[in-house]
Amino acid sequence: MNLEEYIEVIPDFPKKGVQFKDVTSLMQNGEAYKEAINQMSKLAKDMGAEVIVGPESRGFLFGCPVAFNLNLPFIPVRKPGKLPRETINYTYDLEYGTDTLCMHKDSIKKGQKVVIVDDIVALGGTMEAVINMVNLLGGEVVGLVCLIGLTSLPGVKKLEPFGLKCLIYDNVEDK
Repeated sequence: MNLEEYIEVIPDFPKKGVQFKDVTSLMQNGEAYKEAINQMSKLAKDMGAEVIVGPESRGFLFGCPVAFNLNLPFIPVRKPGKLPRETINYTYDLEYGTDTLCMHKDSIKKGQKVVIVDDIVALGGTMEAVINMVNLLGGEVVGLVCLIGLTSLPGVKKLEPFGLKCLIYDNVEDK
């Protein structure tokens, strides 16, 4: 099954010049969504995952079913004020400004093998922030799994040393 056929490209969203890759069109097809989750699950298993971590919000849409398939815990990474227990916070730079992510302080055990799952790698800042948080908690990032890697942007190259695997590698200028 060619999963790329199920990704709809929305021109000029959210702003002019952006070719937005809409993963919800894949999710609207049960067979394609299941195939994507099964492939992502196999990658995470082969990486030796003991826990799956996913950043808000689309990382939940792929990370939770991967964790479920593998009978592993899922750890959410959220924006400030969304997690009820004590958290660690990590602030990182965006193209214009900064953002902060949070994770429960007790969510990763020292030495635990972590695979981070998300939908798309573009600039790589969110994934890099999550890697830093896992490291701060003493976990070991053994791999990164994403549905789409945008090869014309710097995130894929930046994250390859962390074991990044994407089901679809797509140059945003192709479409």
